Amino acid sequence: MAEHVIPFDSGIDYAGLGDRLKAYRVGASLQAEDVAAQLGVSRAVVYRMERGEIVKIETLERLAGLLGTTLASLLGVEVEYHSNALGFFERMRQLESKADRILAHFEPVSMLLTSTDYLTYLREMLIESSPKNLGKVQLDTIEKMLAIMTERKAFFEKRKPNILSLIGMRNLERFIHTGLVGRVDLPEEVRRLRIAAARQEIVRIADLMGSEPLHVQIGLVDDAMPSSTFQVFCNPQRSVLAVSPFRLGDLPNVRNGIATVTAAREAVAMYEEMIGRLWKTAYKGRAGAAKLRKLLERMDSI
Repeated sequence: MAEHVIPFDSGIDYAGLGDRLKAYRVGASLQAEDVAAQLGVSRAVVYRMERGEIVKIETLERLAGLLGTTLASLLGVEVEYHSNALGFFERMRQLESKADRILAHFEPVSMLLTSTDYLTYLREMLIESSPKNLGKVQLDTIEKMLAIMTERKAFFEKRKPNILSLIGMRNLERFIHTGLVGRVDLPEEVRRLRIAAARQEIVRIADLMGSEPLHVQIGLVDDAMPSSTFQVFCNPQRSVLAVSPFRLGDLPNVRNGIATVTAAREAVAMYEEMIGRLWKTAYKGRAGAAKLRKLLERMDSI
């Protein structure tokens, strides 16, 4: 008589586990072969793990130690902590690629909504904001960050998930005044060019608000915004919250801070409630576009 086998439905999201493994590896600046050598396995095994194929729990424990995290974080049963901006940006790329809707607040604006020129300026800003003894490792890290940003922007333009972006008016005022700079002690001619570039980004946002594309909603908030940026990635399966101290606007910071990622229902619900409250009183559409253009006129007169 054939033995009846009860099907087992694992509660572990192995695809998500693979994504987290890759993000932590990228953040640790390790190649797949580096991880393979330290674990005593082949590079192919590392790639299979990052595709979400099942591995032994002992291997996961060793991986967690190697990548500077915990087994619980790898399994996604608690908050993920990212002290490395490169790894965090890779994690955001993964989450954006699976999101149908994105709720976001970044300073000064969401990188996904910036112009094609923005990443060129961002490279200069990241170099300017780095310690003066910028080494090859730091420069390589900046290039890797920009490659991830380029991929994120290209995917967003191709797939066009719905995005609701909250923008703080006070953040924009500072942005226009400061310009696209990594530090303030730049030559005056450079400062003027970077301020002009910042103005063009605001004009772009005003144009987006005025044209109201179906997949983009922008709200101008005339109130103090949270000091940390955040993003909620939504799809039919679940919503994931990412909170970050890292900044990609004027005077960027990609060096110091701890970002978190969690799918905890309470945390996601609290942020969704705050987003809904801020959205309700925000300037939207053509009214928001007019508000931005008046801001630019006012800043011109200062």
